[in-house]
Amino acid sequence: MCFGDNLRTIRKEKGISQENLAGLLNVSRQAVSKWEQNNGYPEMEKVIQLAEVLNISLDHLILGRKEEKNTNNRTSVPSGRIMIKSHDGKQLINCYKVLSQRVSVFKKAADIPQYVLYGVDNQSFWGESRTLLGWYADEKSIQKEIQQILTALGDGVISYELQYAAPVRETPFSVKLINLLKIE
Repeated sequence: MCFGDNLRTIRKEKGISQENLAGLLNVSRQAVSKWEQNNGYPEMEKVIQLAEVLNISLDHLILGRKEEKNTNNRTSVPSGRIMIKSHDGKQLINCYKVLSQRVSVFKKAADIPQYVLYGVDNQSFWGESRTLLGWYADEKSIQKEIQQILTALGDGVISYELQYAAPVRETPFSVKLINLLKIE
């Protein structure tokens, strides 16, 4: 389908006469008729005005791609960045990447976290700027977290709160998992 055919189809679907459309665009009815018969094209300014008046995208009008313009419920365009609050709630990091790292392959104690998640917010000559986001009791938990972050990024979500990070008690020389089920 070419421009004129698209315009005629869309105009009829919207229930607008050639005369009414011409009035909205401040052109003659003959100009609209000429465009629809593919005997000429409107100026770019009028094409943009047509898309606005008909509430459609330029792609739909010019190329025939059916994608209605939605001015009220615009979804966010994925930016490749997401704001993540650190496990202690003290920092908000605008990450473009997250990295996981195994804490220790030697210690397999029940009260020691096995993985840590870092957020990377920028890259410089000296390397990546990493911020600790959270501690994880096992590999399954950190994989779920990373998958949720990737899904949020793909959906264009702008902020994310950690869901699978384990609560920890930090001392100057160690990090221990806090057992929330343990009654003391």
